[in-house]
Amino acid sequence: MSLTGTPFLLTAIALVVLALALPLALWTKVRGPGLVRQAARLVMLLFAQATAIVMVFVLVNNANGLFDTWGDLLGTGDHVKAAADLGPDGTGGKSLAEEPKVRQPFRPASDARMGPGVQETQLKGRVSGVEGEVYVWLPPQYDDPAYKDRKFPVVEVLPGFPGSAKAWFGTLEVNTQLKPMMEKGEIAPFIVVAPRTTLLGDVDTGCANVPGKVNADTWLSVDVRKMVVDTFRASDKPEGWAVAGYSAGAHCAARLAVAHPDRYRAGVGLSGYNDPGAESASLTAKTPELRDANNPLKMLQHAATPPHVALFLSGAKGDGYEGGLAVKQAAKPPTTVQVVQVPDGAGGHGTAVWKRQVPDVFRWLTQQLKAG
Repeated sequence: MSLTGTPFLLTAIALVVLALALPLALWTKVRGPGLVRQAARLVMLLFAQATAIVMVFVLVNNANGLFDTWGDLLGTGDHVKAAADLGPDGTGGKSLAEEPKVRQPFRPASDARMGPGVQETQLKGRVSGVEGEVYVWLPPQYDDPAYKDRKFPVVEVLPGFPGSAKAWFGTLEVNTQLKPMMEKGEIAPFIVVAPRTTLLGDVDTGCANVPGKVNADTWLSVDVRKMVVDTFRASDKPEGWAVAGYSAGAHCAARLAVAHPDRYRAGVGLSGYNDPGAESASLTAKTPELRDANNPLKMLQHAATPPHVALFLSGAKGDGYEGGLAVKQAAKPPTTVQVVQVPDGAGGHGTAVWKRQVPDVFRWLTQQLKAG
């Protein structure tokens, strides 16, 4: 039974009702010696407490998109089939233009809470050695005959850690919010892509390549990107691609955009951080070398050539704002950085805050990206 599906939610509700009904029906009817009666009543109380805890977990998990599968919850999920050393650019020396097309079959998303129009597929990354689900939402203009020869800009969206690829659609309602804005012409028609980012159970990969462990960077910036370009009418130019994330996903988005201006023209980080050491479970915090190599602030400070990329970084004081200011101070043209302060009392580090920022983020992205 799926951890996030409706059947599991209904099962949890039924168990709570049963746990409440049992003591009411049986409390005074338990027979046997005193010790047996007390033990039976204790079991009923513990059962009630356990079902209440499960119910709270289900509601919180569904509301925040934390764990997608039982493997994610238990830390046993492993989506890495190989982790070869792919070199500085993460391609392993391959010319992606010469690689076979990756035209992936899609089906309607199985989780109805993600809203209408979301499609899903299971992708085997040919270069990264990662396998996982990818969700795609197409703009309302995609099937409009007037746009039949148009290639659309793409925004790759990343959750926090722990986090589900579904969260941008289910919790932040990005598709529900953006569709009317696109229909009114308030923002550009974007393809929105949400790939799996939890790849090694209870370890945060930092969306980086660590030979022998995981090639998360290549999964996101090479395999997923190529599949989207080959399967849909999506721009294949860097000025047609952006990456956005919240919390740990914000760190990933800034890092990926700074590392690959040849693949992304813009990066959006909501309540993120620069130093991977801010996330104790991060694989990229294991050594000083990895921390520095995957810190977007230090990447900008040490870049031989400033990357041609635009960054939108937001956060409250003590929750991403100061880090954003540091990145802005370190940036040199053609790198541009916009820092937005989330007001105190706006909701803290949570999905409600990030959901409210979605319209402004995509208005900004409309100014940064171009159609193919």
